[in-house]
Amino acid sequence: MQQSEGFLMLEDGKSFRGHTIGAWEQALGEVVFNTSMTGYQEILTDPSYAEQIIVMTYPLIGNYGISTQSAESASIHARGLIVSESCQTPSHWQSFGALDSYLVSNNVAGLAGVDTRALTRHLRSHGTLRGVFVTELSTATEWHSTLLCHKSAADITDKVTTPHPYCAKLTGSWRVAVVDYGAKAGIMRALSALDAEVWVYPCSFSAAEVLASKPDAVVLANGPGNPKDCTQAILTTRELIKHTPTMGICLGHQILGLALGGEAYRLKFGHRGGNHPVKDLASGRAFITAQNHGYALAESPNSTFIITHTNINDGSIEGIKHKELPAFSVQFHPEASPGPHDALALFEALHSYASGGVHHA
Repeated sequence: MQQSEGFLMLEDGKSFRGHTIGAWEQALGEVVFNTSMTGYQEILTDPSYAEQIIVMTYPLIGNYGISTQSAESASIHARGLIVSESCQTPSHWQSFGALDSYLVSNNVAGLAGVDTRALTRHLRSHGTLRGVFVTELSTATEWHSTLLCHKSAADITDKVTTPHPYCAKLTGSWRVAVVDYGAKAGIMRALSALDAEVWVYPCSFSAAEVLASKPDAVVLANGPGNPKDCTQAILTTRELIKHTPTMGICLGHQILGLALGGEAYRLKFGHRGGNHPVKDLASGRAFITAQNHGYALAESPNSTFIITHTNINDGSIEGIKHKELPAFSVQFHPEASPGPHDALALFEALHSYASGGVHHA
């Protein structure tokens, strides 16, 4: 296959050379890195990566191809992909194609042959930066001005949420309502494994609309963007937790924290990968988690939550629970997809809350 030269141009003027893969275009987005060794398809199809260009730090990507079972949503949501080496001859019994072809079919651009170690070190030193794919560095001045002026939409959850409510699992011994801010399929699989009837609702739905089906519990799903921009979701969450047990995951965790009076701040380069250590403060146990977030929660004098988990690397908040109500959340992904399943039991905790006789509105 013929390869064309391409570049990643960062907003600070730094550029990285590679060759084009996928459906090449001058994709523009926030450049972030993920340290997972596997799971590239799950990562690409995770709606939380909307408007981002993903750098995979593991050197060989695409070696086991693309499979139907590995998609976390119906399409790729990332703006672009950057890898050191893109495997053109994948081998796996479930694979139906190569990574390059998958990018083409989803109209997503990529760069291969990039020094991803140098790029990751640059992002760690300078923080998350906006970037754009270009074919010629001679256009760098023009694109540099574009990058400096580029701003993401205020609330991008409406771009990745389901347009209509739907049933992900029709029968079960208990009913869960998932508020979709960009939910991964892994969340629905984890709930289904606990014999839950699962209904998924658009993030624009009011508390009354979500509670109309009388769920035994609510899950605030993951999603992209700045949690402070989700003003309606914060108000809706304040109402939801009064009536039913609630669990937040990733963006859902941040929304719950803001609804409970906390604050949110932007991390320098975020936590993205399948190897982040977290400590459960109640048991003292440490476990490994899958994470994907650029923002974190902080306490404030008005907070009505208790911190339950912290990140062992930097001490940031990884889990909270309401001081009185059956509402809790975690910053990491207990459903993994990809990543370790150390925290999968948190869904069982939600089931326990739901079985505790909480009355519906």
